[in-house]
Amino acid sequence: MFSFRLDPGANSGVGVVFTDRHDGFSSPGLGPLNLGRVDVDDANLVRANFASVRSTLGLGPVITLDQRHTPDVLVMDERQLASWGDPVRLGADAGEHPLPVADASVTALPGVALCIRVADCVPVLLADADRGVVGAAHAGRVGFATGVLANTVAAMRALGAADITAWIGPHVCGSCYEVPEQMADEVAAAHPAARSRTPQGTAALDLGAGCEAELVRLGARVERVDPCTLTTASLHSHRRDGAAAGRLAGLVWLQP
Repeated sequence: MFSFRLDPGANSGVGVVFTDRHDGFSSPGLGPLNLGRVDVDDANLVRANFASVRSTLGLGPVITLDQRHTPDVLVMDERQLASWGDPVRLGADAGEHPLPVADASVTALPGVALCIRVADCVPVLLADADRGVVGAAHAGRVGFATGVLANTVAAMRALGAADITAWIGPHVCGSCYEVPEQMADEVAAAHPAARSRTPQGTAALDLGAGCEAELVRLGARVERVDPCTLTTASLHSHRRDGAAAGRLAGLVWLQP
């Protein structure tokens, strides 16, 4: 169920989890623990997968987003939470009220889990345990290049965060993320650490390295718990599985 798990009791009251593709209810072809893709999966099975994760971790509300590769950040406060409704929302594709359009979220509310869903993009979870502020960001190529991490850190600091630790989760690695040369040049012009090459010598992007360098620049400590999604069979990967790829989740929360 988890590729990485850090329970609040071992982490100053902050829970950090990245899921894998096992121990769920979706079809084996999609990956049983699919936490997204309600466009191709039965929404009830995705709800059952979330319920299993929540039960295992003892979670309350889980805040999901309509991720569109933007630099936008949702601030989950008491007002937003009061209108959230169900503990987990799957959005319009599941016949529900649309999710907030954003690629990151932050909160200072205990007991609220922030959720980012990916299948090759970089999930980044952040926390200042002492100040009681957490954040979660979807750092795909476009969102990363347009500042989603800087915006997330700024939103956390607006809530009082100062000493931030970030966990970079599973994503397609710099050896496997082949892109056109021009695209690599465009991203590397602003983020040199993201430049990479495949074993065949073609242009690639190492978004994990790029995110790490950006987070360090922003004053965060970084822990990388990031196996390659494409080459790790226990993880969802769009590049490997195409339309059959489910979604893994990164979850971060403050212990109530």
